[in-house]
Amino acid sequence: MATAGASAEVGVEGLTAGASLLSRPADEFENDPSVEAMWAMKAYEHAEIYFNILCSVDPKLLKLTPHDDMIYKTFREEFPDLKVDVVVEDEMKSPEGKSKWRPFCEKFKNVVEDYSFGTLLRLDCQGEYSEKNSILVSRIQFYAIELARNKEGLNDTVRTNFRPKRLAKNQ
Repeated sequence: MATAGASAEVGVEGLTAGASLLSRPADEFENDPSVEAMWAMKAYEHAEIYFNILCSVDPKLLKLTPHDDMIYKTFREEFPDLKVDVVVEDEMKSPEGKSKWRPFCEKFKNVVEDYSFGTLLRLDCQGEYSEKNSILVSRIQFYAIELARNKEGLNDTVRTNFRPKRLAKNQ
């Protein structure tokens, strides 16, 4: 999952233009492949940074948002038995899963900035981000699951099994 090829393909001018485009309302766009590529690159950059932090810091000490405690409490009230060590994509993205997640997500609409942004989530918390171990979820779903993993000790082995990676120069 490298962004270097996509960055080179879009070019500096395209990335600069894309940065200003990404701040505009989504309803102004149709399915523009260049905008989708920029969103994918942004999601990947977020994933790289987050994973490097997990490799460097005790996950129990991480603060992802100013609302971590509320997100975690609400998540565990609404999803008390959801296993977060290995996420099953079908459970999240099935019609039944979506009907459970949608009300949860909407509770944070005016609380968590960019709550609906597409964000990469590792399916198995024991692994790193890869094409097979990542799915796209909303930012609030990412926060809910990663906060649970951090607070419940499921991300503890990341620091012992992985080292931070050098970030691409185009970031």
